[in-house]
Amino acid sequence: MCGAVEVEVTGAIGSIIHCHCSLCRKSSGTAYATNGFVASAEFRIAKGASKLKAYVFKPGRERHFCSDCGSPVYSSNADNPDYIRIRLGILNDDICERPMSHNFVTSRANWDDLDAELPRYDEFEPGR
Repeated sequence: MCGAVEVEVTGAIGSIIHCHCSLCRKSSGTAYATNGFVASAEFRIAKGASKLKAYVFKPGRERHFCSDCGSPVYSSNADNPDYIRIRLGILNDDICERPMSHNFVTSRANWDDLDAELPRYDEFEPGR
């Protein structure tokens, strides 16, 4: 968000999901987090590696975030070091891959209506 950390993804992003579990909701502060897997060899911190801090979620599992603005960047798992999980919202460039599912929907926020027919605007809603 602040620009202190920049990443490069040179390969495909796989297994993209919208995760509604309570942990993703709490760590993102939103109804769900959109995550995808990238081969570790195809992911690089292009700028600001020293700004990254990690929260040990479980032994061997870390969530890496910008120490300046708190934006989540990626998660790592010692049991699967060949891949990292990124939050797609951190990417500036368009991607061709698409989400494959909504997961942990029984944990979704009670105000989140997956099939909502809400109006859509290119900017703020009228009157704001």
